[in-house]
Amino acid sequence: MPTTLSTTVRHIYDRVPNSMNSKLIEDFHSYMKGNATSERHQNNNLKAVIAFAEFIGYEITFYQISTKEQVTKFLDKKIRSISEDPEERWITTWNDYLVRIKHFFRWLHNCNLDLSKCFLSFLNYTCTAC
Repeated sequence: MPTTLSTTVRHIYDRVPNSMNSKLIEDFHSYMKGNATSERHQNNNLKAVIAFAEFIGYEITFYQISTKEQVTKFLDKKIRSISEDPEERWITTWNDYLVRIKHFFRWLHNCNLDLSKCFLSFLNYTCTAC
């Protein structure tokens, strides 16, 4: 049975070890809701980003991801051997995760360029001018 969106949203704080990353994922979710994307799209994007956040761990924030090798190290965990996956379906999974993580980082980059269009709720706590 697939995971519901409400369960995935709970995992933002249950599974993501870094609180800054949790807040960014929550803001990304708010952005997707604001753009009226489907729950399925939101759920799939959140699951991919949460899995990546779990992979990078406690000490690294999304802002510290600066090379493609940091992302491909995570994606390469999706590779399966020919004996495990003779039809090489892992390639579709690898590409799907890549597209979803790219979407998240484009959102994050664009939010930093134009803060007036963002849902970054933590700005209220760190910036008195916002």
